[in-house]
Amino acid sequence: MLDAARVATNAGVSRNLKNIGLVSGATMVSRVLGLVRDMQTAAVFGLSGISSAFFTAYQLPNLFRRLLGEGSLTAAFVPTLNIELEQRRREGAFALVNQVASWLTVVAGAVVVAAMIFFSQPPWIEAAARVFTGDNATVQRWLLSGNMTVVLFPYLLFVCLASVFSSALQSLGRFLEPALSPIWLNLAMIGMLWLGVRLWPDAKMTQVYMLCAGVLVGGLGQMCVPGWALLREGWRPRFTLELSEPVRAIFRLMAPTVLGSAVYLINMTVSRYIALSLNDGAVALLNFAQRLMELPIGVFAVAVSTVVFPLISRFAAQNDTAGMANAYRKGMRLILLINIPAAAGLGVLALPLIRLLFQRGEFVASDTFAMAPVLAIYAVGLPFFSFVNLVLRAFYARRDTKTPVVAALLSFVVNIVLSLALMGPLSTAGLAIAGNAAIIVQAVFLQVMLTRKAPEMAFIHIGRDLGKIIIASAAMGAAVWGGWRAWTHLATATTFNTACGLAIMIAAGVALYAALAWVLRIEGRDEARAMILKRIRPRSR
Repeated sequence: MLDAARVATNAGVSRNLKNIGLVSGATMVSRVLGLVRDMQTAAVFGLSGISSAFFTAYQLPNLFRRLLGEGSLTAAFVPTLNIELEQRRREGAFALVNQVASWLTVVAGAVVVAAMIFFSQPPWIEAAARVFTGDNATVQRWLLSGNMTVVLFPYLLFVCLASVFSSALQSLGRFLEPALSPIWLNLAMIGMLWLGVRLWPDAKMTQVYMLCAGVLVGGLGQMCVPGWALLREGWRPRFTLELSEPVRAIFRLMAPTVLGSAVYLINMTVSRYIALSLNDGAVALLNFAQRLMELPIGVFAVAVSTVVFPLISRFAAQNDTAGMANAYRKGMRLILLINIPAAAGLGVLALPLIRLLFQRGEFVASDTFAMAPVLAIYAVGLPFFSFVNLVLRAFYARRDTKTPVVAALLSFVVNIVLSLALMGPLSTAGLAIAGNAAIIVQAVFLQVMLTRKAPEMAFIHIGRDLGKIIIASAAMGAAVWGGWRAWTHLATATTFNTACGLAIMIAAGVALYAALAWVLRIEGRDEARAMILKRIRPRSR
């Protein structure tokens, strides 16, 4: 019975490798464009109070998106939508899409209005700032961030509706349009900032508000593209606030998840404002380092989670525990197979990567040296971020939304306590350490609880492969470190030489790691190879 389930699951996962390759390819483009956007922003604003104020304001609607859209809603909506597809086919699924989108428009619209009213009141913002500091420069950063928040908050409505449309498309087996969604945001932001610099070269405030306008234009694109794709699948939009049983089921599932997302929202908001109160550049520095750290997650881990989640949700709906556990283990193994060596390489090459990608314009050499240790710290947490991304999906597929809430509360306490304790002696690096410690605690807690609830999904089943992955990654990291030291003694520190050296080190590191993976016979290497070949030769047949 177990062997039959494993064979069926292997076939399902193999079929989904095409989708993983598709999603990871589109997500790779999105992440690269996001990196280009941040490089552009760093060159224009540097580690300044303006850039920190913008990133703080930009994060707030994105955090609420997790509360109302991609986090809580997706966790409850996707399994319920799959049940509707099984029982009532597309007619029932599209009716549910309309009901959820209608309710989300009302709720998200109310949040947008309330937030715009609050952040448009300077006395309220100043009073909140005084809780953290009495420094007038810090208060001015808070006020500037509040002004930008008023402009940016309508983005929340666009991106929440986009999450509904994208989730519906993924349940229908269409993964390209949802994966392309962030591309429109990045292109709009890059284009609007370029236009702002071109038209107003000496007006930094005008330029940053042009960047804010790019967020709104991009959000509209994020909503319209998957909406158009859903129309082509036969969906017809209709505003309805009907409280059908599936909608009630979603609300019931969302209740504890909203609490967990709210904890995450408070956690990240407090952390961001702690950083905004620390100095001019702390928020911008943390943001740029996170973007580099998230590139490997975006390339692969999110793609695997996005494709595996509907698969394990389907197994859960069918009460196929063996199939769900096998799909989970395969997804987790693939994530660790890629992200542990990525973390090793990112940590070793942090300084030259930052120098090559960011050191130009307003981003100067001292900013590079300030950011390098923060990026190295974030690199250590990279596998844990990737791990949490999938293990949360396993709980959601099992319709267990309470355990993630407890994990979020635990992560919140660890992060805030360590942030306040470390920000004084270690400055921005202390905030990065606190964030890493919180995600590590969350990852360990979630996996322990998952093992208790479903022993067949225990981490021990991939323990041997994890050991091999760590050995191969450590060997690769040591080789790349030694190779880079040799390169710096042989070549002068020019942009061209840095780019060439990084290309050589990365290529050599990938080749060495791939060879070690085959020598050590790490399970999952064939799936990773198949996905990479699909990306390299997508039209070879």
